[in-house]
Amino acid sequence: MHDSAQALRGKKLLLVGFTLFSMFFGAGNLIFPPFLGAQAGTALWSAFVGFAVSAIGLPIAGVAAVARAGGLPALAGRVHPRFAQVFAVLVYLSIGPCLAIPRTASTSFEMLTPLVGRSTPGQFIYSLVFFAAAYFVALKPEKLTQRLGKILCPALLALILLLFAGCLLHPAAAGYGTPTTAYTALPAVQGILDGYQTMDTLAGLNFGAVIALNIQALGVTEPREVERGPIRAGFLAAGLFAVVYAMLTHIGGIAGAAFPGCETGAETLTLLANALFGRVGQVLLAAIFIIACFNTCVGLISGVSEYFHQLWPKVPYTGWAAFFALTSMLLSNIGLASILELSVPILNAIYPAAIVLIFLSFLPGRFQRCSVYSWAIGLAALQSIPAALPFGPLSGFMNALPLSGLGFGWLLPALIGIGAGLGIPAPITAGMIISGAYVGDKFSPLPANTLRRTDGSV
Repeated sequence: MHDSAQALRGKKLLLVGFTLFSMFFGAGNLIFPPFLGAQAGTALWSAFVGFAVSAIGLPIAGVAAVARAGGLPALAGRVHPRFAQVFAVLVYLSIGPCLAIPRTASTSFEMLTPLVGRSTPGQFIYSLVFFAAAYFVALKPEKLTQRLGKILCPALLALILLLFAGCLLHPAAAGYGTPTTAYTALPAVQGILDGYQTMDTLAGLNFGAVIALNIQALGVTEPREVERGPIRAGFLAAGLFAVVYAMLTHIGGIAGAAFPGCETGAETLTLLANALFGRVGQVLLAAIFIIACFNTCVGLISGVSEYFHQLWPKVPYTGWAAFFALTSMLLSNIGLASILELSVPILNAIYPAAIVLIFLSFLPGRFQRCSVYSWAIGLAALQSIPAALPFGPLSGFMNALPLSGLGFGWLLPALIGIGAGLGIPAPITAGMIISGAYVGDKFSPLPANTLRRTDGSV
């Protein structure tokens, strides 16, 4: 029996859940659901169910997997110690200073430009203030529950609720619009693909250590409860995500009917906010984006800095936080486009390995063999790396595998790898699934260009 005071419950659980939600919920999370609603039209709720599976289920599963394993290095170490080192570094760098952290400033500034105008000095000053504030908040990673969970997350939810209420009370259209081609046949499947492309699962692998620190700072120190805490908080964050995503999807459905032809979720939200509140709507939307991006920025700086401090403890946590904040500030101003060109293919290359790693961690004991992890992740990576990066004819071959057109070309190799790890000959495993895979790929009513997102919107 453990002391009930050691358990993460009640107000403490609520605070940690809010904190985890805040760390996840960035610009991409704001943009995707409204765009899905606008594109799916009358089929939006079917699409929403699929979206929730991959955009909520996978990231929260990532948090749970890391918590159960005792950290990302320990989880990845089930493959091989060297793989753990390389994979963890790639995840933290690609999702952090090489992509997501710089994007938090550049994206939120874009939402300010209708109000303050666009200028290079203005963007530099904004990014300087933005990252300075994020750095100072991130200096105390164990205090994020007090700053994100208590203050910024409720403020963000209140602003989104205000936008949603305006949409309900004064709808810009009488109903939802007509679904686009991608959502006509199998909207739930398209929703899964949309959620998959958020790549929030990688962020989930980042946040486990920081959430554990915050749980300990709340007085929960019993090891088993520290392990369970992120999982419980993950379920609460999942519930918040479901509610907020549902509101944003409805907003997008109404906006899509009122303003057809929008090309992005940001455009969809902007047009609707202007229609509802005029210039005040622009201020409201800018505030939503700034708070959401700031929360994610703080969470990512904390997570990445904590990992590299553990990896190289001679450099203090504050030093790593300052380095990543400064680097991200510079990239957000001068080199983000080039970084995107490099980092997005890397994200696409490592994302399947992350999904397979998480999936395997929940399988029963017989599957918890090093051989299963090595074969499954090795074969998945053998497909995903050449498919995402320029490897000449090999890339063409890997992109021709079953389900590659849907972004799941790695699935068949991963399943063959699981079978190989269990001692099942590859031809038998392949024979059991390849027919169905080919049928699903060749006769799917989804168009070949289903995957629209290529910008790594984490």
